Parts: sequence; structure tokens; C-alpha cells
Amino acid sequence: MPPLTLPQILQATYPLPPDSLEKVLALAEYVELPKGTRLFRDDQLAHHIYVLQRGLARAYAQREEREVTFWFSAEGAVLASIRGYTEQAVSYETIELLEDSALFRLPMHALQQLYRLDVHLANWGRVMVERVWLQTEQQLIARQFRTAAERYADLLQHSPHLLQRVALGHIASYLGITQVTLSRVRAQLKKAPHP
Repeated sequence: MPPLTLPQILQATYPLPPDSLEKVLALAEYVELPKGTRLFRDDQLAHHIYVLQRGLARAYAQREEREVTFWFSAEGAVLASIRGYTEQAVSYETIELLEDSALFRLPMHALQQLYRLDVHLANWGRVMVERVWLQTEQQLIARQFRTAAERYADLLQHSPHLLQRVALGHIASYLGITQVTLSRVRAQLKKAPHP
């Protein structure tokens, strides 16, 4: 399957009329970046957002000697430091590429100016942030109220591709468990009878 185009990705977030879409496309710069590139860092102000055409990214925070992974994003995702995007402040997290990736880079300042001039683009930006908030809320609730096995089963059901593309240490961090616990959960699920 060919990669999604930038217009397809943008339109999937929120339908834009042709003139509004053209304004965003005029800002976009296509870039290919290697695995390990940090698009956003928790010690720097963000100046761009990225649209992921091909590849995989994760957001995480480093606390002492432990990393906590917040989310993974694959093809079609919009990647942004939400704190940088909404408050023009240093990010809470680092967002790094887990694979060699193809992206479209959009300057945040120019995009914010378009929001003030075009209600369709302002709505696109609002919906994009709402999706990030929803994803964050779902992860927070899952960590608070679901067992490790339930969180892993949910990942298997909704994002099985991640298990082929993400290191188990990152998966464990995302689920809020150790790698030892993840191994135990995986073993238990393999033994469980299937309906």
C-alpha cells in the first residue's frame, strides 16, 4: 500500500476546503530523518509540528534512571509538543523516531497565524489537540484502573503492529510495568484458553 499523502493525512484529522488545505501545504517541508532522531526534547522549545508519513515515534519522559513512555504514533499521525503548541513553553516530554521516517515539517508560528485567519484551519488545530488529549486521558485511565494483563490485551487488540515494531522495554514502559512483568503477562496470555 502506498504511503498516505499529506492532504490525505490532514483531511483525515478534519476536512478542509481546498483553499485552506493549500495554505497548509504551502508551509510543509518534506524531510527524511533517521531512527533515533529527537523531534522534540524536554529541555527545548518546539518550533515545528510534524506529520508522520512513514515511520514510528514515541513520546517519553526521563525520570532519574527510568523512562516512562506515554504513547506511540505511526503513519498518519500528527506529532507535536502539546505544551509547546499551546503555551509556547518547553515540552514535558521527548518525542523520538523509532524507525527511519518520512515526515512533513510545519512551522508552528506560521500555522498559528493561519489559525487566526482561517476558521477551517483553526478547527483543524482544535481537533488535532482534542485527539491528543483523548489519547492521553485514555492512557491515564488505563494505568489507574486496569491490570497489566488488561492493558496488554488492549494493546494486542487495538495496536498489534506495535509488537513487531517496538522494543519490549518500550512496550513495558508504555504499559507502566517492568519487562519481567510483561514477560509474565505474555506467558499467561499464551497459556490461556482461546474462545
